[in-house]
Amino acid sequence: MQMGTNLPRVGSYNRAVVLEAIQVSDGISRVQIAERSGLTAQTVSVIVRRLLEDGLVVEDGSLPSSGGKPRTILRVDPGAGYAVGIHFDPGELSYVLADLAGQPVTMRREAVPPGLAPDTVIRQMARTARDMLSRAGVPDDKVLGIGLACPGPLDADGVMNFPPRLTGWDHVPIRRLLEEHTGFPVTFDNDAAAAAIGERWAGSARSTPSFAYLYLGTGIGGGLFLDNQIYRGSSLNAAEFGHITVMPDGPDCYCGNRGCIEALCCPGAIEATVRTRLAQGEQSILTEVTENAAPENGLAPTPGNTSAPARENAHAPAVADRERSPVFPAPDHAAICAAAAAGDALALSVIREVGERLAAAAVSLVNVLDIDLLVLGGPAMHDIGHIYHQAIAAAVATRPLARRLHQVQVVTSPIAADAAAIGAASLVFHATYAPRLGALLTP
Repeated sequence: MQMGTNLPRVGSYNRAVVLEAIQVSDGISRVQIAERSGLTAQTVSVIVRRLLEDGLVVEDGSLPSSGGKPRTILRVDPGAGYAVGIHFDPGELSYVLADLAGQPVTMRREAVPPGLAPDTVIRQMARTARDMLSRAGVPDDKVLGIGLACPGPLDADGVMNFPPRLTGWDHVPIRRLLEEHTGFPVTFDNDAAAAAIGERWAGSARSTPSFAYLYLGTGIGGGLFLDNQIYRGSSLNAAEFGHITVMPDGPDCYCGNRGCIEALCCPGAIEATVRTRLAQGEQSILTEVTENAAPENGLAPTPGNTSAPARENAHAPAVADRERSPVFPAPDHAAICAAAAAGDALALSVIREVGERLAAAAVSLVNVLDIDLLVLGGPAMHDIGHIYHQAIAAAVATRPLARRLHQVQVVTSPIAADAAAIGAASLVFHATYAPRLGALLTP
């Protein structure tokens, strides 16, 4: 059975619609809000007056008149509220203090030493968040909350469930613990969905009704907006684009499938591919990097091990190793991307192959979702984002079924490198102020 609603909920929803219209524009008048929202001029005037009284909106100049009274320009007041966004990556914590416009005030990064207990890491998050607010002079009454973007899966209470690459974090109630240690409410989501919300609040998708966000980080994920609403799915873990299969007989993925995009295209997989090809004797500027990093005997872990851990006794290789060509430790993902950007043939070949696989997944997304926009972002885009963009844009322009009816735009996020941290702060703004249809039906 469908649920009904009531006038108070409609009023709150309309208020959010008006605030969003002001937030996504670069200055807008009351008349324009009424035209775009379908609300009456009187309703818009009443809502704007309350937003001005609450200090969320300011009047900022006027538009040229075409006859009659000049139209006053409305803008969101950036200083009306703040949020701290925290991106918890398995190896690094990224923080951003953002204003209500979604713009970073200050940013910070911290390493996460391996093996730290969850409570130790969460206390570190809380200390840093508090320190950033103090240094920026932001009082507690101006803080709308903490946004947390972290590896999924997450349940509805903010409890982590078997997150990949985070041993010991299963069933950790990360949201509750961070609330206890900071004293602020915490809004949470997985890092890819947070990046999509950040793109909606402060990036290139501010006025796009339906778009997908392809997030490339330590892993590969995504976020999804449909008809102006974030779509999370029944378990809040929708849009796991990294687990689209593109090679049925490919390598095993931790999710239980084979040939997933993540298993083939994540930074660890790229490093493993480069290591194998260097071991086969291909020439590359990366060879110098690997030789500098190699053990004294010139031998290293076997190419079949994608995580490339060192042997317990690196100076006592097996006889079989000695009979093979030397296999040097692969340079890290950043070095490979830099080499590709510099035109290195091997690195470029690997990155272009990854781009083609991402493009295949992107075509599937477009065929299934019929979206308006595909946004590419995440820290793994550094240096080589243009290669991925070129491959995906070409595929999306020529291969989807509805390409002659509807061209899908592909863009690289302007906040790509810090998308998850900025998105984490935007989680707070989105939860507080965005118009959500579900709010009309929530008991």
